[in-house]
Amino acid sequence: MSRKRIKIQLEDSDGGKYDFALEGNISKNKIIKLIEVLDLMETKSNDTSFENPKLREKESLTSIGSKIWNLVEQKFPHTSFTSSDILEIYEDDYQEPIQLSVVATYLSRYCDRGKLSRNKRGKEWLYKVARKPIQEQREPTYGHQPVSHDLSPTDIN
Repeated sequence: MSRKRIKIQLEDSDGGKYDFALEGNISKNKIIKLIEVLDLMETKSNDTSFENPKLREKESLTSIGSKIWNLVEQKFPHTSFTSSDILEIYEDDYQEPIQLSVVATYLSRYCDRGKLSRNKRGKEWLYKVARKPIQEQREPTYGHQPVSHDLSPTDIN
């Protein structure tokens, strides 16, 4: 039987390179230990994220769209909101400015994708997370087409 071998090469954001190699009888336990070591290296290289997991989660959101969707899911899972609400929370949570038109554009895209529903209220849109409707119970058709009992006068000879 051949010896099992796993080699992992990593490079961190500071340019540091790391090589890990596992050979021989590789168990699930050994792989888990290696992953724990990698996690320790990541948290030590980013001390602020180690102290504050919420901050680490926010930093992992790279695009404006992902940040906006994160706010929608976290702050308004069951309630309605406006683009102005998102703008205010976005600037407070991420400490960066954003234009209202950018927020409105992303919310409109989420509506187009079916992730949000919106209704007009005065001069502004009111958004809400779209919930998937429960499908109606239907009678089984057993592979047959439904029979139509509607007859037109030309059907009768």
